[in-house]
Order: sequence, then structure tokens, then C-alpha cells
Amino acid sequence: MTAKKTLFAAAAGLTTGALLLRRLTAHDTEPADQDHWLVVTVQRDPGEVQRDRLPAPLQGFGDRIETRITPAPGDRGTEIAARFRQPQPEDTHSVSARISGNDPRQDLRMALREAKALLETGEIMRADAPSTTHDTPGGKLIGLLSRRAGGEGVL
Repeated sequence: MTAKKTLFAAAAGLTTGALLLRRLTAHDTEPADQDHWLVVTVQRDPGEVQRDRLPAPLQGFGDRIETRITPAPGDRGTEIAARFRQPQPEDTHSVSARISGNDPRQDLRMALREAKALLETGEIMRADAPSTTHDTPGGKLIGLLSRRAGGEGVL
């Protein structure tokens, strides 16, 4: 009976790993996707969000990015879109760059999320530091995934 459980666990682990790898490499196969617009919806009226007064996380990119501010569909706030003006080097889009956190799109995603938080609440919420959990292997894994989630857009 335990052999079946072990086999099932191994199969589940391999399937999860394959799906994760596929997700990480999916963007690398489409060159046109490399410089697409990254968008967040902010719960503010379009008149309250101005390109020349964007929050500091986006201003830090300066002229390296272009931004677009439009009303969100259904009168649900404002959409802020950003993308790099120049195509980024191909080696920064590799799986290893994404896993190590060296993909510049991760920084732009994080800046958009932080700008959204600042526009909506006036502050950027951070996880407890130090954390309230024990330093276990599972806790370390969750911590790693949480740090990467902001740049990748998913947890």
C-alpha cells in the first residue's frame, strides 16, 4: 500500500514540475510577447491618475518605460499600462533569469503593483519581518515563492 502512495506522490511531483517548467518557458517561445504591455487596474478616477505624477516605483524607471493611462472597462477605475521602450536582451528572458529574479519585466511588474498600492491606499503593505513562522524547510520554500510571486505575478 505504501508503494502505491510513494508512486502517486512521485508522479504528482513530476507533473507539477513539468507544469511549472512549461509555465516558465511559455513566454520564451513567443518573441512578440517579450515587450507586451503590463497592466494594473487602480481604483481611482481617471482624472486622479496623471502620467507626470505617477508614484515613485514607476518614476524610478524614467525614460526606459512608456506608460499609458486609460479608463478601466465598466467604470471600474483606471488602467495603468507600462512597457519597456527598447526590447530587452534575450538572455534576460531565459528560465534561469526568471528563476533567479534577473528578468527586468519582474521589476516592472513589481513597480506596477507598488504603484497601485500607493495610489489606492497610500502605502505598500509588506509581509511581517521577521516572519511569525518557524524557520522550517517548508517555511523557507513558501518565503522563496512569496518573494518571487511579486515579480512573476503569481504564487
